[in-house]
Amino acid sequence: MAGGEKIRCGTAPSGVRYALRRSSGSVAWCALSIGAGTRDEAEYPAGIAHFIEHNIFRGTSRKSARVISSYLDRLGGELNAFTTKEEIVLHATVLKEDLPKAVGLLFELATEPTFPEAEIETERGVVLDEIISYKDNPAEDVYDRFESMLFDGHPLGTPILGTSASVKKIKPDMMRRFVKEKFIPTRMALSIVADIDLDRLEKMVLRMTGKTFSSALLRNPVRANAPEKVFPVAFNKTIDKHNHEVNAVIGGIAPSLYESPDRFVAAMLTNILGGPASNSLLNAELREKRGWVYGIECSYTQYADSGVVAITFGCDRPNLDSCLKAIDKILAGLRDKPLTDARLKAYRKQLLGQLAISSEAGEAQCLSLGKSMLAWGEVMSSAETRRIIDSITPEQLQDMARRLFAPENLSSLIYL
Repeated sequence: MAGGEKIRCGTAPSGVRYALRRSSGSVAWCALSIGAGTRDEAEYPAGIAHFIEHNIFRGTSRKSARVISSYLDRLGGELNAFTTKEEIVLHATVLKEDLPKAVGLLFELATEPTFPEAEIETERGVVLDEIISYKDNPAEDVYDRFESMLFDGHPLGTPILGTSASVKKIKPDMMRRFVKEKFIPTRMALSIVADIDLDRLEKMVLRMTGKTFSSALLRNPVRANAPEKVFPVAFNKTIDKHNHEVNAVIGGIAPSLYESPDRFVAAMLTNILGGPASNSLLNAELREKRGWVYGIECSYTQYADSGVVAITFGCDRPNLDSCLKAIDKILAGLRDKPLTDARLKAYRKQLLGQLAISSEAGEAQCLSLGKSMLAWGEVMSSAETRRIIDSITPEQLQDMARRLFAPENLSSLIYL
């Protein structure tokens, strides 16, 4: 169990890690997280991880694409997947009595894909269209380009979708080699959230992992130690896209997955600055008070060897200078003066409330469990998370603001 919660974590003899959480209700969620993403493409065309994720549903040694597409549908379930810089995640939602079928399908997709050439060509057209449509969305494209520039020369700088040119170079044999090299048990984490007894659930997992992987492998975490931290050179770039709306990103390097408690401090600071609530500092000033933007947020993305903090917004051209000055003033306020204890108490309660509400969503729970198992081989209890957040001081937040938002450390990319 994790901190007295209804969670059980372990590692199967094959090396597959698992995290199981007892929930309530008739719906079950399962996810197979694989520690292989965009950053693992050094010897391959850019975008191959995402292309594999698309094509993994196009056939296995036992099922055709048509059978796979309807396998869970006819049970009322859902099957999906996504790719990040560091993971490929296959996940499903089903009735709890159909959970073994869903878990079995996830393992089959990850270990027995055939990548038939005719199916691949069909999906290649879909991905190429996705790349084109993404470029037509400046709000998304500007952030991707910002990260690529921030991590220029580093594996994290590779765009998840790749480019049209790189995707056209991907061949079935490359995909099979990538899967053979990367989709191994020690890079996998199975997470399940269901109203099923944990002993019974664990026996099912051990049985199915044993059936899928016949021989035991060395059980090493995917990322046992934090890799060397990235220190890019700051930049400020403006590109004339001839758009009606200006899209901008301002940000820089932040703590990685392995920097604790710094990552919790950074998470709280970015939530205060530009979280989803209407009272976040940026939203309250630029949207609610001034009406200069439709939306503005501050995001914090954690990777194994680095992190990214980014303020993103869109506005009319005449409002750009006013927005930039207002953002500078808010960041200076966080750097120059610590929050009062009363304000911090309110922000702390807000963050804990947001975490509690999001933790009630079964799919979000399941995906979070998988990410935790891949990164650390364990799941932090909500009690421990609360303890760390409760211990954050105004001085820690001020120090983090000085580190993250020092003018010399900030980069910007603006699409005009």
